[in-house]
Amino acid sequence: MGYVEDLRAIIGHRPIILVGSVVMILDEKGRILLQERTSPQGVWGLPGGLMELGESTEQVAKREAFEETGLKVEDLQLLNVYSGEDQFSRAPNGDEFYVVTTAYFTRHFSGGYAFDPAETVQVKFFEFHDLPEKMVGSHRRMIEDYRKKTPDVE
Repeated sequence: MGYVEDLRAIIGHRPIILVGSVVMILDEKGRILLQERTSPQGVWGLPGGLMELGESTEQVAKREAFEETGLKVEDLQLLNVYSGEDQFSRAPNGDEFYVVTTAYFTRHFSGGYAFDPAETVQVKFFEFHDLPEKMVGSHRRMIEDYRKKTPDVE
């Protein structure tokens, strides 16, 4: 079991604070890589996930990007840290949590697509003006924040 599962065995469904990271991977055309997740089904989001003991937020972003896309990312640039009341979630099993998410972006990646079909249906680069309708809400907000910070993005 991982860290979060160990905590849940002790505290049940009560709210906890979790730390995670996401990474916006941008290709040479300025498109953003999104992952279609297996859960919730049909929903797209940024590659990312939760911190394990001893990891930095940058290590989380790199590990999760590799696990969910097969790509190795480098030269991560900090976009923002998201926290607060609007970061509350309740999982379908009743687990409640607040997530502190560190969002990074990069244009430096290597490797080929390879992912666990238990987590990822597909990965695909999208134009910023043509993002999927069904997206993780907080990830859409992070992408919009990136667009505001980087005015040359269309």
